[in-house]
Amino acid sequence: MIDLKSRLALILVVFFLPLIAPSQSKTTYSVKILGVVQDGGLPHLGNNKTCCENIQQNKYVTSIMLINNENNESYLFDASPDINEQLNFMGDRIKTDLKGIFLTHAHIGHYTGLMYFGREALNSKSINVYAMPRMKRFLEDNGPWSQLVSLKNILIKEINNNSKLSVDPNIIIEPIEVPHRAEFSETVGYKIHGPNKTLLFIPDIDKWYLWEKSIIDEIKAVDYALIDATFYDEKEINYRDISEIPHPFVIESLELFKNLKLKEKRKIYFIHLNHTNPLLHSDTDEYKNLISKGFNVANEGLELKL
Repeated sequence: MIDLKSRLALILVVFFLPLIAPSQSKTTYSVKILGVVQDGGLPHLGNNKTCCENIQQNKYVTSIMLINNENNESYLFDASPDINEQLNFMGDRIKTDLKGIFLTHAHIGHYTGLMYFGREALNSKSINVYAMPRMKRFLEDNGPWSQLVSLKNILIKEINNNSKLSVDPNIIIEPIEVPHRAEFSETVGYKIHGPNKTLLFIPDIDKWYLWEKSIIDEIKAVDYALIDATFYDEKEINYRDISEIPHPFVIESLELFKNLKLKEKRKIYFIHLNHTNPLLHSDTDEYKNLISKGFNVANEGLELKL
């Protein structure tokens, strides 16, 4: 039986424990997928194939958004030509709380959405745009992007390969240069280091073996990997010169990743799908086969917690 003194001590402990216990932040972070298709979009201009005729709804060009769910601050990764619909899709709060945009490279699906920040549209005030050195010079030296700079619709912040940028006490962004057609700029993917998990985003890259890093090692080092799946196989290329668009075919990636443990396969989300890619349709054999092996296909609206 507990005596009176022990009872009083127990009451004091129970009462004061919440006050002296270390506080835990309720802040939660997530990455939301805003688009999943290749630069040309879906439906695709000038295409009358069944892949575009029978779509149930339009799909947006690849873009993701990092969100602080406590204060609604957000960062966009790539400004696609579908940015109007994508930001509306996210809700009005994103328009006022967008803190910056990280660009991967100067191909049309990845930066041309910047035009909507100009005087003809939003006429934004000093939106931070993070870009590698060549990408920065390309925007500064060529219209209409140079007008965004001169009118201070955007402020370009130079970033560098493997440099880590803290945009929040709990978030670090790391650009990682990858091999890809470099007509106007270098190309980067990004690692987003959150308080609990890390996400790898590589929407565009040439064949995996051309990269100095091991994609398998990179996958093992993160919790999510959103990677280039532009073409499922060579049948989609048709008349085009494959040397000009040397993306890793999905079938090549599947072969490369076949010996990964299931927990590693489940990290992988294939993204940046060409309009001809059968993975855009969940009723295809290719889609079902990929899912059965433990991999994922990225979907618009999917939210991954960091």
